[in-house]
Amino acid sequence: MRIILDTNVFISGIFFSGPPAQILKEWKKQSLQIILSKQILLEYQRVADELSIKYPQVDIAPIIELVTIYGQLIDTKGINIAVCEDPDDDKFIECAIAGKCNIIVSGDHHLLKLSGYKSIKVLKPLEFLEKCL
Repeated sequence: MRIILDTNVFISGIFFSGPPAQILKEWKKQSLQIILSKQILLEYQRVADELSIKYPQVDIAPIIELVTIYGQLIDTKGINIAVCEDPDDDKFIECAIAGKCNIIVSGDHHLLKLSGYKSIKVLKPLEFLEKCL
């Protein structure tokens, strides 16, 4: 199963427990594949760096390295979507379209409103675990 994780889900999975952490555990077991673009990866890194200052006991480098190696990096060049109320979220829709991925896992209300756009489901982390795993 191929999914896109919005930044908050990915980062929450690293720093905290709960459904986002369970999703990352499933990914580590290779039960699912994380699809991402260069823009998404850069945002993961930026936010993780910011949080690692606040939570120095969490070493994010191995997880970022794993997602860089084992995530499927998609080229979104030529796909320019402007459908999200928050334009910063458009990169997740662009990645889904370019990567032919129909699930984005997110708690972001801007993305959740777009569920169904171009047949892309946007599911909250717990909803994804209950419906898809």
